[in-house]
Amino acid sequence: MAVVRARQSDIDLLARLLRAEAEGEGIQGMMAVGNVGINRIRANCSDFKGLRTIPQMIYQAHAFEAVTHGYFYQRPREQERRLARKAINGQRIWPAKYSLWYFRPQGDCPPTWYDQPFVGRYKLHCFYEPTGEECQNVYNTF
Repeated sequence: MAVVRARQSDIDLLARLLRAEAEGEGIQGMMAVGNVGINRIRANCSDFKGLRTIPQMIYQAHAFEAVTHGYFYQRPREQERRLARKAINGQRIWPAKYSLWYFRPQGDCPPTWYDQPFVGRYKLHCFYEPTGEECQNVYNTF
């Protein structure tokens, strides 16, 4: 059962994001990006207050480098659509299970990002989970 509402166009949009942000990191890397996106919708906190839909999350200003740099506009493939559906249906993987932020540094992952603690790295991306009361929705079960 979906943890956020999604039409086929939303699935395609999320699939394009997964491909654009983490294609080189394989299935698990793309799934982690999907987790972060869905977590941002579910959390309704911090920089992500008021996000209710996949398009709002993806097109949020400065949220994803791939959206602003053009690679995002490639067509989704069936593999990315399957991963997008899994993320929408609530499948979570470590280190993105509860993460709201990730980025790809040149070197080591810093211990915090936007004042949030580092929880793990998958290949080139570092993942960060929220702390404090404000973002507790991200930890809710489905």
